[in-house]
Amino acid sequence: MQSSAVLRAHFILYVANQDNSTRFYSEVLAQPPQLHVPGMTDFALPGGTILGLMPESSITALLSPHLGSPAAARGIARAELYLVVEEPKNFHARALAAGACELSPLLPRNWGHLASYCTDPDGQVIAFACEVK
Repeated sequence: MQSSAVLRAHFILYVANQDNSTRFYSEVLAQPPQLHVPGMTDFALPGGTILGLMPESSITALLSPHLGSPAAARGIARAELYLVVEEPKNFHARALAAGACELSPLLPRNWGHLASYCTDPDGQVIAFACEVK
């Protein structure tokens, strides 16, 4: 039996406008993307994880006719990006300043984190959290 291991994780969000989403996540993460070409933007996250932004139009050919277009669900929360960070209040404030819609301020959660919630311009939920000390 061959052994295999996950080497890196890429989480790709389907976005209406790649350039607008790139600006939003650049401001929120306080870093430029490591890749920004037509059809894909990548942000390096800790542990080798990649946050990707792909235009809805780029993925529609693969999904249709089986699943339809992600644009049909635009504005409906389709994913949550849960980021454990050192200063969740600062990340949340940057997100709001960049155009996010607040869902919940930073509050203690029953799983042991302080977490705030907002949505990005495409309706995906973003949480900024830290462990309660």
